[in-house]
Amino acid sequence: MDALHYLLMKTHTNLNRWILSEAAALGLSPGQPKILECLMQQGESNQKAIAAFCEIEQATVGSILLRMERDGLIRRTQRDGNRRSLYVSLTPEGEKLGEQMADIFRRADAQAAAQLTPEEQEQLQVLLEKVYASVSPDGRENG
Repeated sequence: MDALHYLLMKTHTNLNRWILSEAAALGLSPGQPKILECLMQQGESNQKAIAAFCEIEQATVGSILLRMERDGLIRRTQRDGNRRSLYVSLTPEGEKLGEQMADIFRRADAQAAAQLTPEEQEQLQVLLEKVYASVSPDGRENG
């Protein structure tokens, strides 16, 4: 049997490859699907909150958001006249793509769990959350 780290890496690579392929068919580039998921789940958010949800650097989020804004998927607005505090929200086109990505994520989950019973799926979820907590930088779940 393969080592745990190797199985986790292979699983992530294959699932991510499939998700990104489906996202590319919608015209999305890497990074955009996760930001869409964040905004669909949390609503309007600032760049720091998006970076934490996606577990990527704020600077990386900033460059992805620039492309998404250019493509009409998001809008950034100031709150209370604070020029340093921009909040990101989805446009109608962004919401449409967010719904399509939610369906892709559901299909990815179903594909990944296809050989598991409902009880095994629940157990896997619990175990992966524990593994994640063990390896996250601050020792607890962030996402």
